[in-house]
Amino acid sequence: MIPPFEEIDIKSLLPQQPPFVMVDALLDYSEEKTVTALKVQEENIFCSNGTLSASGMMENIAQTCAARLGYINKYILKNNRILVGYIGAINNLTILREPRVGEVIVTTVQVLEHIMGMTLIQGTIKAGDEVLAEGTMKIAIAEELFRDEGTCRK
Repeated sequence: MIPPFEEIDIKSLLPQQPPFVMVDALLDYSEEKTVTALKVQEENIFCSNGTLSASGMMENIAQTCAARLGYINKYILKNNRILVGYIGAINNLTILREPRVGEVIVTTVQVLEHIMGMTLIQGTIKAGDEVLAEGTMKIAIAEELFRDEGTCRK
């Protein structure tokens, strides 16, 4: 049985762990689209001068992809395998504004293509109705590296 999204501990879906977690909650999942939320906190390692940096925004998009894959493995395939992914390329990334401390950003990842262990996504970050960033990212999955029940294996 798949629990409601608000009951899912996002950290159980990610290979990243605090203080490097850049998503707070899974809001939606479908085969084509995944949506997460993050409240920007001053203590976030990618925050400076009251805003989340462009690097933090890119990592937020990548971790939304990781949450998608973790959800698939944990709840659909039921194998508890958390695969490690790597950003292969970032293209046409436009940062319109960096989110401020206290803002909640909602990140949507739309799968454009998946082939031979590579996934091409379109990522969009919004604060309310305002688009803050958008672009495409290629994510490579390293099948030989994964976190299973809290341990790393190679």
